[in-house]
Amino acid sequence: MADSLFTLLAISVLVLSAVPSPATVDGHVFGKSIPPKTLGLKKEKLSHFRFYWHDVLSGKNPTSVMVITPPGNSTTGFGYANMIDNPLTLRPELTSDCVGRAQGLYASASQQRIEFLMVMNFSFIEGKYNGSTLTVVGRNPALDAVREMSVVGGSGLFRFARGYVQARTHWLDLETGDATVEYNAYVLHY
Repeated sequence: MADSLFTLLAISVLVLSAVPSPATVDGHVFGKSIPPKTLGLKKEKLSHFRFYWHDVLSGKNPTSVMVITPPGNSTTGFGYANMIDNPLTLRPELTSDCVGRAQGLYASASQQRIEFLMVMNFSFIEGKYNGSTLTVVGRNPALDAVREMSVVGGSGLFRFARGYVQARTHWLDLETGDATVEYNAYVLHY
């Protein structure tokens, strides 16, 4: 009888320890598990978006400005950083329909190659995605034909987003540094 009582007690402890409890500090709850439906989340889906990113460094109204200059001895520009507010368009022409802005920064992050650290939000202004954003962070080896970076989150219709983008240079002016880059975003979101 004592063995069966001990076994029952041990099972009860195991079952109770498997139930998640809210995180507390001084008796106050600051974290707990909630069902996704509480936030109105439905079935997760995969979406593909294609648009063109225009990095304009020249002219009267640049959309990309250097905020940190590189040291004079760098052959790759290592250490410089640009803040961006670049238009995102449906077609490669800068005059085509604007669907959003890429806002953030890129910085030269390699001493050996032309590679950038990209940190930017794609802030959309068209259709049902108006007001929603995707956050992209990653390594951009600019001379590679295709570069892949991570989608690490988002807001609005892209809450809990994750995925990746692929960037391909469509056009580059070596004198001014102006560029048009095709972005294909593959995003899992609710």
